[in-house]
Amino acid sequence: MIAAHSVTEQETEGRDAGFTLIELMVVLLILAILLAIAIPTFLGVTKSANDRAAQSNLNTALSDAKALYESQSQSYFSSTVTTSALFATALGNAEPNLTFSTTNSTTNSTISVAVSTDGKALILAAFSKDSHNCWYIIDNPTPPAPSGPWSGTVTASPSTATGSLVVPSTQGTTYAEAKGDATATDCSASTPKLSGTGAVWQYQTSGFPS
Repeated sequence: MIAAHSVTEQETEGRDAGFTLIELMVVLLILAILLAIAIPTFLGVTKSANDRAAQSNLNTALSDAKALYESQSQSYFSSTVTTSALFATALGNAEPNLTFSTTNSTTNSTISVAVSTDGKALILAAFSKDSHNCWYIIDNPTPPAPSGPWSGTVTASPSTATGSLVVPSTQGTTYAEAKGDATATDCSASTPKLSGTGAVWQYQTSGFPS
């Protein structure tokens, strides 16, 4: 007769033992690989989302600006709105969820504003700090008077030339990007600039450059 095998307390404890060192190292290695894949993807998605937010905010600001333009006898200026600063205030009253300024943009929800001296043309700029991109909308319902960033020779698109930029004065709406410029003070509607190694200035009329 075969004696029944009894389970000892030591055997029970062995079955309940934790992971071995090798098993833990394998798990940690797998986690490290997953993180190495996930983190760059997450950062890329975050940068893209911030760029899209800046573009969306600029489009919203342009819609409000065009409404003011039409209500002011097809001019960005009126008898009471006679400067870029006053127009920025009017935009802020129309769109309180965004911040409007005549200085530079530092976030995608802060819109830099500049109006040509004749009140016929408008530049809006928004900075996406995560991607180091500054996005612009230039609206010229009629050809603007040569003043401010509209004067001089238009910088080619795309261009890596650094320094002060001259924006297109083509009639209609132009969408532009200063790509890879980490200097937030360069993202200004009144004094647009491009600086930094590899930074690129580009524009087009069919929508924001990619």
